[in-house]
Amino acid sequence: MNRQPVPAETLLAPHRLSDRLAELLQARIERGELRPLDRLPTEQELAERHGVSRTVVREAVSRLKSTGLLVSRQGSGVFVAPQSRAKALTFDPAVLHSLKAVVQIVEVRRALEGEVAALAAQRADDAEVQRIWSALAAIDAAVEAGGDGVEEDLHFHRTVAAATHNPQFTRLLGFLEQYQRDAMTVTRANEAMHADFMEQVRGEHREIAHAIAAHDPERARQAATTHMLRAARRIEEADASVRAALSEALVPRGDPRKESLA
Repeated sequence: MNRQPVPAETLLAPHRLSDRLAELLQARIERGELRPLDRLPTEQELAERHGVSRTVVREAVSRLKSTGLLVSRQGSGVFVAPQSRAKALTFDPAVLHSLKAVVQIVEVRRALEGEVAALAAQRADDAEVQRIWSALAAIDAAVEAGGDGVEEDLHFHRTVAAATHNPQFTRLLGFLEQYQRDAMTVTRANEAMHADFMEQVRGEHREIAHAIAAHDPERARQAATTHMLRAARRIEEADASVRAALSEALVPRGDPRKESLA
């Protein structure tokens, strides 16, 4: 049976169609095909043009609104935001489906975490130091209860960021978390199978906490930087089974972007 050619802008893969449509619309804005203050086609027009449901269109548009690229006008529709509007920070999800990209996010965090820890060591009060120790205890409790400790690990780093008294650090680290959860779930499982890995991570966290409690910025900076360096190394040196699990977590089955990490 002869198949009809697929329109160039039809979205082929079924996974996360809203993300893919959002990427396509963002690319059109960045290329200047959709200019500031241009009105976006209607939901129905976009759905027909790209071969998706109106729900997918609605989700894609909502995502671009959240990043500041699109704005709504009551009764008039959706428009490309004015150039003067500040753009929200965002990463292209298309580049985050690989082991290399996960390591790159860890590198970004390394550049931040050292300074965050140093500032926390300078500024943390007694109550904030206690919250940092409590966050560490929560990781141990989660693991002992059979959990992976991922959310508790992320909370520990947010607690350190909060002790800087600079809310922008907390927001920025919170933003980066969304790109690490899946990978952390897999690597935490890997660490659980290797007692030395688990103890290494635990020791790195405790060294950060001790340095902050001692109000030693240089020690805290070094401890946090070392932690992120070793985190990247643990990902890069994972064995074949863990790399395969990372591949499954990062790129769904059947996705054309899937790469072999084994």
